[in-house]
Amino acid sequence: MSQTAQNIVREVKKAVIGKDEMIEKVLLAMVAGGHILLEDRPGVGKTTLALAFSRAMALEYRRMQFTPDVMPADVIGFSMYQKQTGSFIYQQGAVMCNLFLADEINRTSSKTQSALLEAMEEGRVTVDGITHNLPKPFTVIATQNPAGSAGTQLLPESQLDRFLIRLSMGYPSWKEEVSILKAKQGRDPLDRVAPVADGAAVMKMHEEAESVYVADDVYVYMAKLAAATRAMKLVRTGISPRGTIALSRMSRAYAWYMGRDFVVPDDVKAIIFDTFEHRLVLDPKARFSDVTAHRVLESILKNVPAPSIVKR
Repeated sequence: MSQTAQNIVREVKKAVIGKDEMIEKVLLAMVAGGHILLEDRPGVGKTTLALAFSRAMALEYRRMQFTPDVMPADVIGFSMYQKQTGSFIYQQGAVMCNLFLADEINRTSSKTQSALLEAMEEGRVTVDGITHNLPKPFTVIATQNPAGSAGTQLLPESQLDRFLIRLSMGYPSWKEEVSILKAKQGRDPLDRVAPVADGAAVMKMHEEAESVYVADDVYVYMAKLAAATRAMKLVRTGISPRGTIALSRMSRAYAWYMGRDFVVPDDVKAIIFDTFEHRLVLDPKARFSDVTAHRVLESILKNVPAPSIVKR
């Protein structure tokens, strides 16, 4: 792990208390060049987490509260006619930044949600047939309330698949909550977060993680894990190749964070739940059998043998 990564984690911890593993996984997803879905109840610190990262990394940050009346043009921008020149000028949308927080993304319409797909997958937006590249690095941190909450609707499977990982912050312990209460007295904890990196440093970390070596046996292991999800009886939709690629990217980032230049099976096991769980679509019968995506993956990890790889 680079000193820059350590510094970023240290700064974010000043504002987000008791969620060290969560902070590290969000950083790994950003280093891997992916997007993060935070699913949890309101008020547990999802927005604070995104803000802390934007400050620690000195990234251009924009936040949009997704409500039913938000339109696609609000997200990706629109063309405005200029009478003086007789031409159309592109007006940037909220997504034109380094770190975009899509707050409560599952409260808006499917049409507006889909406006993010091209930006998340290709790092660009197309307005009136003209493509505009997003700045690098570019990360979407989307928050959503649990399914069934008032005013929410399920994200389509195609959009869930665009998120590299899905995380849940959960409630703090009572000791952590005491620390949060104390930290909120007087100065805002976010004001203590100092910039310790920039966009160039984030891209450098990404390049380092991308260069981590993956042996053929580990690639085979990843592919077999994905294939096993497609063969499970109570799984309606298993992991797609995009999901397997996400597992590979996160495994390399995890190995890099652990200070290695090669991936071992334990790296894959460490992040498979965050990478695969939201991509699995279970048969409705699974509910009656008390089968969850988490249990499906636990079973697969037990039944798919890991290769014996220690080093290159």
